[in-house]
Amino acid sequence: MEKKQKAKAAAYSGTQPGQNPVKNILKEVRRRKLLFLMLLPAIVFFIIFCYVPMGGIMLAFKDYNYGQGIFGSPWVGWANFEYLYKSGTLWRVTRNTILYNIAFIILDLVTQVGIAILLNEIGSKICKKLSQTLMFLPYFVSAVLLGAFVYNIFNYERGTLNNILMSLGMERYDTYSNMYAWIFILLFFHIWKGLGYGVVVYLATITGISSEFYEAARVDGATRFQQIRYITLPLLKPTMIILTLFGVGKIMKGQFELFYQIIGANGTLYPVTDIIDTYVFRMTTTSFDPGLATAAGLYQSFFGFVLIVTVNYVVKKLNPDYALF
Repeated sequence: MEKKQKAKAAAYSGTQPGQNPVKNILKEVRRRKLLFLMLLPAIVFFIIFCYVPMGGIMLAFKDYNYGQGIFGSPWVGWANFEYLYKSGTLWRVTRNTILYNIAFIILDLVTQVGIAILLNEIGSKICKKLSQTLMFLPYFVSAVLLGAFVYNIFNYERGTLNNILMSLGMERYDTYSNMYAWIFILLFFHIWKGLGYGVVVYLATITGISSEFYEAARVDGATRFQQIRYITLPLLKPTMIILTLFGVGKIMKGQFELFYQIIGANGTLYPVTDIIDTYVFRMTTTSFDPGLATAAGLYQSFFGFVLIVTVNYVVKKLNPDYALF
């Protein structure tokens, strides 16, 4: 049985038992020079911008001094990580990052799948195209513009919200002093900005479902709701799982541009809006402590990697067809 599996693996990889895989790879490169040449820019890009900067990880274990440089700065071991842990910063930013991303994943899944199914049920092509276009437009709005948009709504003195409240004879509401309100504000604008893109992905999957399934269901007397429940949703399941896995893979990585442009440097809101990415940026540009910033970034990358490997392993055990690798 084991020999049979090895033979299958060898056949799949294009190698025969007893052959040198390195020679086969070189042979493949010689055969398909043009294709590998087209891959060269991408390979060089990842080497320069992803692998070479990994040497900076050593800053997480050093007390960085601008005069002495990276290599001259003294080693401090785990001191940076210890400070992050004892100060409570690590717990706060990790909690915020994970909870926001879990909420993003769940809300994205529910809203995008729901809207995609509703759009698919619309008979008018003009109405469907117009709805898709209007929902897709916020995806192209830059985070900087979104931040200005949010500020003009919730500004205490001249914001749209308070102008409406004043015109109704009500008191002004200081949104920027109520940190818990920003949980819902951030969730709303995340959904508003990404809804169109997600709907297009799911709608493309729904469009690819054969009409024969629905015709057979209608012949059997299935209602619209039953068709959605027993045909559309089960056939959307692979796409839903893959996109959820992608979301889980980024669960330790917050949406820096969304949080930074909307919240900015408002320290009052940090307890519920500060995520790992904004903390790393602040430590680098405001506190000028690259050691702490690198330690937080390394912690984020390591646990993000562990998380996606673990989740993929669980999915592979439950259903290998839905696993990423």
